[in-house]
Amino acid sequence: MTQPFLYHPQTQDGLVRQGDQLTVSVFAEKGAFEQIKLRHEPDNEEYLIDMSKSGAKGELEIWQATLPLSVDKDVTYYVFKALTSTSQRWLDARGVQSRMPGREYHFKFNRVHQPPEWVSEQVFYQIFPDRFNNGDPSIGVESGEYQYPNRKRESIKKQWGEPVGTHGDSGAVEFYGGDLVGIEAKLDYLQELGITTLYLNPIFTSYTNHKYDTVDYYSVDPKLGTNQQFASLTENLHQRGMKVVLDAVLNHTSVSHPWFDISGEHNGAYTSSQSPHRDYYFFEGDSKRYVGWKGIDTLPVLNFHNQEVKSHIYQDDNSVIKHWLKPPYGIDGWRFDVIHMLGEGEGATNNAHYVSEFRASMKSVNPDSYMLGEHFFEATQWLQGDQEDGAMNYYGFAHPVRALLAGKDIAFDPIQIDCVEFLNWLQEAAAKVPWSNQLTQLNQLDSHDTERFLTTLESNSERFAIAMQLLMTYVGTPCLYYGVEVGLEGTHDPDNRRCFPWERVETSQWLPYCKKLIALRKDSEALQKGSFIPMHVDKESLVFARQFGDDVVLSGFNLSAESKKLTLPIWKLSIESASFACPLSGQHAAVIDGKLDIDIAAEGSILLRR
Repeated sequence: MTQPFLYHPQTQDGLVRQGDQLTVSVFAEKGAFEQIKLRHEPDNEEYLIDMSKSGAKGELEIWQATLPLSVDKDVTYYVFKALTSTSQRWLDARGVQSRMPGREYHFKFNRVHQPPEWVSEQVFYQIFPDRFNNGDPSIGVESGEYQYPNRKRESIKKQWGEPVGTHGDSGAVEFYGGDLVGIEAKLDYLQELGITTLYLNPIFTSYTNHKYDTVDYYSVDPKLGTNQQFASLTENLHQRGMKVVLDAVLNHTSVSHPWFDISGEHNGAYTSSQSPHRDYYFFEGDSKRYVGWKGIDTLPVLNFHNQEVKSHIYQDDNSVIKHWLKPPYGIDGWRFDVIHMLGEGEGATNNAHYVSEFRASMKSVNPDSYMLGEHFFEATQWLQGDQEDGAMNYYGFAHPVRALLAGKDIAFDPIQIDCVEFLNWLQEAAAKVPWSNQLTQLNQLDSHDTERFLTTLESNSERFAIAMQLLMTYVGTPCLYYGVEVGLEGTHDPDNRRCFPWERVETSQWLPYCKKLIALRKDSEALQKGSFIPMHVDKESLVFARQFGDDVVLSGFNLSAESKKLTLPIWKLSIESASFACPLSGQHAAVIDGKLDIDIAAEGSILLRR
């Protein structure tokens, strides 16, 4: 059954805050409804506010009401009830429903906590430091330089571009020599690509290449550079108008951290049951048996019930979280590794408390810093505004894109969904999160923890092009995993961490395409913060609009084996006539009487901007 059009932009086009109240606008198809009521629960009881017609725009009526923000809770929930003479419709954050929706899908506004506005304007670029660029060969790890007694291994020096070893063998102890000097040497390249923020995998002292087992939270790994070189890098970035986010691994440490001290050099927790650091971890009585993250004995879990751990990690003025946010480094945010697992005891007891405390610690130094959490699955509970600003959006972006375009889930089991189910997945995941936090979700196609998406697609260039367009046009902040712009491939960890193939920069078919998409996103307020309005969906194709004021971008694709002719209802955007152009090809299209006729090639996409 076709639903009458009813839409509420959560941008400035439909939501304006004045003190502790919101002016709320809804756009409805002319004559479709006799009444529209705004429903909210200021004291957990239903209240209905009558909305009034405030004008018309094209084929749409504008209904408005004033909504007082809830004072008994940070988040105000609201939804719309639209009435005809014989029926009703409800509008929630997913779209129009035939019955009253559950509270999880209501629109949400956090009156206290908002993420930094700068985040949604960025294009992030994730760098695995050992594999990006070798700027100073003299500081690289040598073969045999590091010994790993609990694994009976030693470090291996490899030549740039050599194949990566396997995870169960030498994958974590192979070093190719990428470093901070190498990153700084490529800032011109990154700026020309259009990158504005770097997200660096861990850079602190550690004896593995991935460095998710920290030995010293206060020193840059000497094989990557020095603290002074990192300060120079951040200063260079900031002078260019760029930003940097670091990886915080605070759930566990290395067994070589002095607190744990597996080598017996510092009277650490492993060395002696009488060590002052014994209670920093979880030991079984006086034994040497301890809890490792997910049972991995090289990653002993920190005990946040211990006051000293709390002081060192986030409470003290020179705690880990605060230290790197301050001069001379002044990083712009933290990405917190496995933050949902952190807590008191062996589980995640009191997790929400500690995530909120991490946030407070960050914001006390830089209120505009970005708090990003790692969650492989649904992160709704951490994204209501009072904990994380955004999450690595696996659940709400990477998973559905992988399922639709590659036919695989996150575990690489087969899954078949069509474009209708894909859109439902996107809208359901997004609806549970306040709009401002939707905009600061970090969208990626792949990362250091997943197979590279081009490999997952078995090098299907048509579908990879569609995926890249989705990355740059869907709601949220895009992040490129290093090398994606030159078609770098790789299977599962650690093969997904191959060296950057710099020889491809001059020849890659993907680099010019990525530059054009990035340039469009950086120039478009609609793509940075605009509403998401589906224009057409069937089993094989999807077209949506992003709208912010007069800036409108249409993005869509067709997965069928034949081209499609579609007529898009542009009148839903309050547009009766307009000209659109493709930023990639320059081709033009005209809106006539609120409709736009388009052709989408088989296994192709369409991208148009007003």
